[in-house]
Amino acid sequence: MEQCPEHPPKGNGSGLTEKQKLAAGLLYNPALDPQLQSELLRAKQLCFTYNQTAPIDKEQRHSLLRQLLGKLGKEPVIEQPFYCDYGYNIEIGDYFYSNVNLVILDPGKVRIGDHVYIGPNVGFYTAGHPLDKDLRNSGQEYGYPITIGSHVWIGAQVAVMPGVTIGEGAVIGAGSVVTKDIPAYVVAVGNPCRVLREITQEDKQAFTTR
Repeated sequence: MEQCPEHPPKGNGSGLTEKQKLAAGLLYNPALDPQLQSELLRAKQLCFTYNQTAPIDKEQRHSLLRQLLGKLGKEPVIEQPFYCDYGYNIEIGDYFYSNVNLVILDPGKVRIGDHVYIGPNVGFYTAGHPLDKDLRNSGQEYGYPITIGSHVWIGAQVAVMPGVTIGEGAVIGAGSVVTKDIPAYVVAVGNPCRVLREITQEDKQAFTTR
């Protein structure tokens, strides 16, 4: 389930399209916007084609990802299957690797740095829904951006919630639910995810001195 905001979006966005409301950080209803519906369908079709493409066909896989994503750096590896909402809100840096079953719900921007490693069954969820049942049942939702710094390692079955930033060099332990920002160069684990300790020179020595 997506994170509920501590401070829900304010304003009714009168005069704006649903897509413009989303970009402004307001509640919006994607079902009421034909453009958003068309973009969702396009992304689903590209994901379907990507997931059916032979793993050996590297060029075709990269071509499909570049059609789908807003930015894709050098030498990406996204193991199949992969799923997203719109695709164009996802920006990925160089030497990215994700294992199977990566899910990125990207009504909001998702920006990922260089040399980021993602374990299997990980989800980035910019989308969320109001706490109030009437607003929620009306189909309204919101999208808050997620930012992942360079050199981050995210373990298996981690969920990253709307509005979160994970700092450079951080390591997120398997099974964590990240509801708050995580600083750079720390190990963080748990539900909700909390900083366990800093990453130190001793962590490098533990492997180089064996």
